[in-house]
Amino acid sequence: MRRSKLELYEEIICALAKNALTVDSIAFQCNTNCVTLQDQLEFLLTQNMVSIEVSRNNRAFYVLTQRGAAISKTLAITKRLEKLQTH
Repeated sequence: MRRSKLELYEEIICALAKNALTVDSIAFQCNTNCVTLQDQLEFLLTQNMVSIEVSRNNRAFYVLTQRGAAISKTLAITKRLEKLQTH
């Protein structure tokens, strides 16, 4: 079944909650292609949920902003509550 945009945003945020990642790494973790991912990352950038940090060797890494981290924590709490409800 195809994922919605919202589900993909959630996966991206959860992947970035662990550490900064390149586009290729995010695509691999979220099981999506880089073209689709670029559109999603652009949206998250405009919403100030992620930012880009450039390393010394000019590689772009995406990281969560404070707003993105807060959303990540909220998503994690929501998932835990859903698990408690089903048990």
